[in-house]
Amino acid sequence: MKYIELGFGNRWFVRTEFEQSDGMEYEKKGIVGPVHFQSLYIRVWLGKTVIILDSKEGFKKKKKSRHAFKCIVGMMST
Repeated sequence: MKYIELGFGNRWFVRTEFEQSDGMEYEKKGIVGPVHFQSLYIRVWLGKTVIILDSKEGFKKKKKSRHAFKCIVGMMST
């Protein structure tokens, strides 16, 4: 899967994150194509709580082990 994200809290304001089938992840600065739209999401990370509103999966709330502040608008692609 590929995640194209815009917002504050990541290394770059615009980035593309790649998630491989073995669980490994890496990221590149900017938008890396081609883009095949799957879903749109908003992710807000406050402390250890992450709130996600996804057009495909709906509302999710997760707990993480590290503290962070992020506000991201993203798109999932294949």
